[in-house]
Amino acid sequence: MMKTQHLFDLTLELGQMVSLGPVAAGERRVAGIAGGVLAGEALRGELLSGSDTQLMRADGVLEIDAAYVVRLEHGELLRIVNQGYRHGPAEVLARLARGEAVDPADYFFRTVMRFETAAPALAWLNGAIAVANAERQGGKVIMHAWQVL
Repeated sequence: MMKTQHLFDLTLELGQMVSLGPVAAGERRVAGIAGGVLAGEALRGELLSGSDTQLMRADGVLEIDAAYVVRLEHGELLRIVNQGYRHGPAEVLARLARGEAVDPADYFFRTVMRFETAAPALAWLNGAIAVANAERQGGKVIMHAWQVL
């Protein structure tokens, strides 16, 4: 049986979205990350940089491939690689696109996170995986990350 433990919440402020237009697999989009905060019992920090590369597929599934660098409260650097899917009913996704408030239970937004750090005290993260349920709130994304034990 799989067990999980809450690791942190990550709030990201989205930057400008740029569409590359239709490519072979769908519409490719890239958004910078303008800022963010990571808050958990053992990990706290501020986002230094990040980008979110997306592919809007013809079947309505948004593929997410993102990476962020966070400076933790004691100066350690942590890279987070985040990949997953967002999808739901067309009318719900249209409301999200307009920046409207939408109940996260009305759509699917899940990701898998991997980590990389040179900090000896955080070396355990280099072999950790987390799953996250996420929600879009206007120009922000909030991810609730759970370490798979």
